[in-house]
Amino acid sequence: MPKTRTSRGINLLQNLPQLQNLIKRDAASYQAEFQNQYNHYLSLLRILQQSPLAFANSTSGYDAAGASSSNGAGQGNGSNNNTAGQSFRELVTFVAQVAQCYPEETKTFPQDLSALILEDGRGARGLGNDTRKTIVQNLVMLRNKDVISSIELLQTLFPLLPMTTSPTLRSFIRKQILTDIKTANTPSKNHKLNRVVQTLLFGMVEKGMGADIVGNKGRFAAGSAAAQAQAKGGEALWAVTLIKELWRKNIWNDAKTVSIVVRACQHPNVKVQSAAVHFFLGDEDGEGAHDSDEDSDDEGPDLKKLAHQRTIKKKTKADGRRMDRARTVVNRKRKEKAAGLNNKVNFPALELLHDAQRFGEDLYENMQKHDKMYTLEHKITIMQLLSRVMGAHKLCVLGFYTYIIKYLTYHQLQVTQILVSLAQSVHDLTPPDVLVPIIHKLANEFVHPGVGAEVIAAGINSIREVSRRQPWCMEGEEDLLSDLIEYRKSKDKGVTTAARGLLQLFREVNPGLLKRRERGKAATLGLLDGQVPAFGHGQDAADGIDGLELLDEHFAQSRAEQGLDPDAPVDEREQEAEDAAAWQKWEEDEEEGDSDSDSSGWEVVSSDSDNDISFSDSDDDEEEKARRNEKKRDKKNGKGKNKAKGDEDEEMDEAEEVGGDDSKSVVSEAAPSVAGTEAELKKMSLLAQQKILTPADFALLNDLRIKAATKAVEAGGGTAVKRKLAALEAEKKSRNNVTTTPEDAFLTENEILGPRKKAKMDYEERMAHIQKGREGREKFGSKKGKKDKEAPSSSTNREKARNKPIMMAVHSNKVMQKKKASLRDVQMKLRAAADKQKKRKR
Repeated sequence: MPKTRTSRGINLLQNLPQLQNLIKRDAASYQAEFQNQYNHYLSLLRILQQSPLAFANSTSGYDAAGASSSNGAGQGNGSNNNTAGQSFRELVTFVAQVAQCYPEETKTFPQDLSALILEDGRGARGLGNDTRKTIVQNLVMLRNKDVISSIELLQTLFPLLPMTTSPTLRSFIRKQILTDIKTANTPSKNHKLNRVVQTLLFGMVEKGMGADIVGNKGRFAAGSAAAQAQAKGGEALWAVTLIKELWRKNIWNDAKTVSIVVRACQHPNVKVQSAAVHFFLGDEDGEGAHDSDEDSDDEGPDLKKLAHQRTIKKKTKADGRRMDRARTVVNRKRKEKAAGLNNKVNFPALELLHDAQRFGEDLYENMQKHDKMYTLEHKITIMQLLSRVMGAHKLCVLGFYTYIIKYLTYHQLQVTQILVSLAQSVHDLTPPDVLVPIIHKLANEFVHPGVGAEVIAAGINSIREVSRRQPWCMEGEEDLLSDLIEYRKSKDKGVTTAARGLLQLFREVNPGLLKRRERGKAATLGLLDGQVPAFGHGQDAADGIDGLELLDEHFAQSRAEQGLDPDAPVDEREQEAEDAAAWQKWEEDEEEGDSDSDSSGWEVVSSDSDNDISFSDSDDDEEEKARRNEKKRDKKNGKGKNKAKGDEDEEMDEAEEVGGDDSKSVVSEAAPSVAGTEAELKKMSLLAQQKILTPADFALLNDLRIKAATKAVEAGGGTAVKRKLAALEAEKKSRNNVTTTPEDAFLTENEILGPRKKAKMDYEERMAHIQKGREGREKFGSKKGKKDKEAPSSSTNREKARNKPIMMAVHSNKVMQKKKASLRDVQMKLRAAADKQKKRKR
């Protein structure tokens, strides 16, 4: 049969990839062929716009007429529709590939695709899953080719995200949104794009704010008309999820992002509200939150997938055991994650709150108003956030203490988390009168002989944490405090530790509330000096850098080791050179440390010119330097003492003129102490005046403080010195590992429970303990009578009987019993031996 020759144009019309390749090489020569294909695309687009469900694929289950495809006619129409849909998808891909070659002809092409996919998401079109995915992929390709901007693409993808029902397409859209925003902000912050995207997200959150709130408990749960309206909160939930991802990746970390989540905390949809609250708590999990693709593997095996497989294929014992192992792994990982996140908190987000007082009041009003509609878990989550906001910003939401008092019972579920929330909400500006009922409720409910030792320990520890933040809450309750301290004589370790901790706390912060025999020597001396500030009075302002004299002594010792005079004035040029070298070394170390991390703690502040910041070299500074040098020379020559004495005489004369003999006597008594204080201040401030401390100097200062505290502990210092050393070491550890700093600001459940008896281990913990004990040990088993042991001994009786001559064993009692055994006894022994062999084979 002869071959049918076809023209070159017909081949190109039928082979779109080949035509696409030729157009990319020479677009002008193939403009007619492209126009032909583009007209074909427009005709199919008009057909689709006029008749919904026109190109539905086989996954939709309906033909063009909307009838089921179960009959023959429906199958035929469905086949034609699938062919038309395939042609439409190929044309869309072809036009998107060559759109940059014909910008005038395809200027409306991206807008047509966006309108088509958005109308389909609203239910106006019947596109299949394949057509939806093709349109989204081509829009992304147009963005990669700079045919459309990121704003145009994101304005299409954001509304489409909550509309689509395909998990694959939804995951693709989500990944593309995060990737596009990250790429736009990688070299520098794209503020224009960020403003537009944040406005879109804020609009998605605001859409469902007018709906009636529906709880998640009992009769207030789903099933009503309001619950159906609440289902519209999917957009807000996706908005919060995307914000959490962008915050976690350190793409967005500004106050406007936090304000969007603050608004979401008041959303009527409980799932949106929970996800927003968990954002501030630093927890990646939230009620209804969408799990990210990157973190899905951290939860272990997919239990739903395994259970679905068991329902489809034949059930076997091996699959059952595999299911049990997977369930065990998932439960263990969930416990580990829950234990690790109990003390986490998104501290930077809490610091960026615009109006923390208003935010705290809104949280409390929402929780109180819908108390009967929310579950206990949701209310505890709100309590945790509210307490952390109150503690971080020192807020006074006094109604919170009245609200939480009804949950302070030892039989309350999750009472430890409630106690943690209570303690975290207290600070030094909390009125003590509000906390007095709380203290009484804790003492009456938790600390009495009718409860267990763990309950008593939790109650005393809770009172201690509240008192640590507001010591005056026990004012007027000396008898109650004395009774609580008496529990230090208990036989339970946890109760004893809690009572001793409470006693030691009040010895430090407010020893006046203790009885005289309970104060201790150091606390009594501190009380006589009047060092306890009253409520509302803060600590004295810092008048210098703590431990600066240690750094001065270190520099003096270094100069002495180099053969220089420690008291000689330092050359300013040499000092500036040393400071510049120290700063240069510190910056190099920071750059090396930041090469492996995404962000650093230092921000580079750029200026238009190097002359924007200049150090003043005025005449006043020169006079100040000359005066300081003169003082140093006078001190070195022995004149400083006489000068100080002369100044003292002048002060005495002035006092005589003003106050007479009485003032003279007062000044004469106070002169030695005043002179000593001024000398210490002068010594302390000299180094700060002469030298600008670099970060390396501060690091050296912290090391010197730790060494000094260590020496004080070794010399027999008290508990205060030990706690100071522990605080300095913890501070140094937090500087080396920045991620641990926010977590140290809040309490954990373990601090409320205190030390407890060793809990019973589960199967996995017991097996791990057994395997750990076998490490570095020879194979276990008895070596009785073995020849390879360290001290060889004689053989066992069994070995001797085995090697005994037959003539000596034939008349033994054991052999005679075998001969006289009945048939039934022989059968039983043979059966037991057979069972034993089977067990060995297993």
